Amino acid sequence: MKKIILACLLIVGASTASNAQLGDLTKQASSLAGAAGFDVNKLTSGIMGKLTPGLALTALQQPKVTEAVSGFLGKKANILGLLKSDPAKYASQFGSLFNGLKGNLGGILGKDQMTKFLGMKPATNNPTNVLSNLFY
Repeated sequence: MKKIILACLLIVGASTASNAQLGDLTKQASSLAGAAGFDVNKLTSGIMGKLTPGLALTALQQPKVTEAVSGFLGKKANILGLLKSDPAKYASQFGSLFNGLKGNLGGILGKDQMTKFLGMKPATNNPTNVLSNLFY
């Protein structure tokens, strides 16, 4: 009986320690992205402010598009460091992320909406245009 209780305590302790370490990594990634001026929640809100009227999103589409955009920006935050250290690797990984976003949105948006979305791409990566965060 003592061995079973001891084994359970060890499992709980190991689980707690691993979750604590993962939490620290998540906080580090968030703080690095925040230090770079990349606030996922704020950017998602700004982007949705442009996409909702621009694509005439329905009430059913809005939360799904918000989730897709937020998830994309969260993943992008994890690779932003590569932009300076290894631009080629950033471009490759960003391309994969963007293709994933397009795939997600393709299942949510209609064909005309998807065409409008792709047409909303800014001509250049302009930091004053919140949509640049989706396309660059």
